[in-house]
Amino acid sequence: MTNLTLAGVSKNFGKVKAISNINVEIKSGEFFVLLGPSGAGKTTTLRMIAGLEKPDTGRVLINDRNVNEVSPALRDVAFVFQQYSLYPHLNVFENLAFPLRSPLRKMDEVSIKQRVEKIARILHIEDKLDNPATKLSGGQMQRVAIGRALVRQPSAYLMDEPLSSLDAKLRDELRLELKRIQQDSMATMLYVTHDQIEAMTLANRIGVLDQGVLIQTGTPKEIYENPYSTAVATRLGMPRINLMPVKFFPELGAPPGATTLGIRAEKVQFVPNGKITAHIKRTELLSDLHLAHLAISNSDIEFIAVYPDNLQCDSGIEVKMDFIDPFYFDASGNRIF
Repeated sequence: MTNLTLAGVSKNFGKVKAISNINVEIKSGEFFVLLGPSGAGKTTTLRMIAGLEKPDTGRVLINDRNVNEVSPALRDVAFVFQQYSLYPHLNVFENLAFPLRSPLRKMDEVSIKQRVEKIARILHIEDKLDNPATKLSGGQMQRVAIGRALVRQPSAYLMDEPLSSLDAKLRDELRLELKRIQQDSMATMLYVTHDQIEAMTLANRIGVLDQGVLIQTGTPKEIYENPYSTAVATRLGMPRINLMPVKFFPELGAPPGATTLGIRAEKVQFVPNGKITAHIKRTELLSDLHLAHLAISNSDIEFIAVYPDNLQCDSGIEVKMDFIDPFYFDASGNRIF
């Protein structure tokens, strides 16, 4: 079992600050997801743990051992890249077996065959072992890439958006497979993504990364229900959280210093005697959610709310509502508690 720790880690590329003073401990057996937009520093963080980049300041620790000066081959971590990175001249079996034939962890051929076949069954590619790697579908190629990491049974797995290039159905399938594999093996996994659905469904804990700064960590529920800033609040939630100027809601009695009000769509309550008046501009169906796009009377402020099936919700009609547990943020986007 393995824990990963970043202690005061920073990394610059010229004048660009890629990572700024990250402090986080990923517990043994934890599925930790780094969530953030492109350019947030997610891949750089993985590369520093793997030893492909060296931090300018701070320490990278694997099982409480400082590995800043340890070569990538000796860190005993497996890296799954966004692209497949398979050996095109080898078949699926040989691609999966390749890490097990390394001089650092050389196994006998009987054990290699057993290990490869076991992982192939887990990933449902046992019937593809004799196929050339280039004769597979995109989803199958990504399964092989993931399998090549799994056969090693390393101290920790580092995954760099491994599902982002797949179609929605394959993403859903492999997401479930990864979660099951991690739970069964109790492996330590650090997974980076910009996809909130992946973060919410996979993670034991999420770390929200923004412009190289780790701005909040917590369980998916904690991050969703208690965001520390607008940057965190907007990373999770479908539909996206409504952020609106407080001045348009004097009836709510915002705390001093608040400039922005945040309200989740499901926290808008339609009631006959509600404090807030708006009119419906249009409606839409999002999976099982009925959404109303509303406009505050006498303003250009619009927001989205979930409305119940038994409510008349036609375009143009006026409705009354209350906001349940709204968030308030200051001018810098920080939460006012």
